[in-house]
Amino acid sequence: MTGEALIVLENVNKWFGPLHVLQDVDLSVARGEVVVVIGPSGSGKSTLCRAINRLEPIDSGSITFDGRKLPAEGRALARLRSEVGMVFQSFNLFAHKTILQNVMLGPVKVRGEKPAAARERAMSLLERVGIASQADKFPAQLSGGQQQRVAIARALAMQPKALLFDEPTSALDPEMVGEVLDVMTSLAKDGMTMVVVTHEMGFARHAAHRVVFMADGQLVEQASPAEFFANPKSDRAKDFLSKILTH
Repeated sequence: MTGEALIVLENVNKWFGPLHVLQDVDLSVARGEVVVVIGPSGSGKSTLCRAINRLEPIDSGSITFDGRKLPAEGRALARLRSEVGMVFQSFNLFAHKTILQNVMLGPVKVRGEKPAAARERAMSLLERVGIASQADKFPAQLSGGQQQRVAIARALAMQPKALLFDEPTSALDPEMVGEVLDVMTSLAKDGMTMVVVTHEMGFARHAAHRVVFMADGQLVEQASPAEFFANPKSDRAKDFLSKILTH
């Protein structure tokens, strides 16, 4: 991990009507760093994640990615989005395309890659996430865990500088959660810059370099996982952990 920040949010504010969902948020994520964002429902975690690649416009403040301010629209925004991969709760795969076609689509359409090269890389990425044998199937023929692994391969196919995960396992049956977290953990080990919104505390403990705790639209505290789970500073975090860690 180099000390250089890849993602920097400064004084970011966002309202939904009267609701102040992001309040003066400051956060910087270094290259190769894995930041896990946790907190109660409705705390602004997903909005934070979506603001980083401008799926959610902000009302004030600034976000820079790799030294450049986030563009508002147009070609520059499309370019930025291709550098910041996103994996959502729902897999958002194209139902009428095979798994392989889903993973090849971005590089060919957005990056203008030659299909043969895109296919080769797509296959190696499917290999990497453990589903190369399913390449010719359609999304509906795969389990939720497999579809989410395809979604990760598809994000990686664009060779992004960072990956954002917005509760990537919350729509999955419990027995499928592990296979997706395993892929994410291996990406983290390989030095991918990641911002992960999740309820999976085991992943936060094992894979994160830093845990960011959000409540009511604010970054309440941030620390290493060991420090945060053993010794939360704020009452909000203590309360949150006492509720989730006792069950």
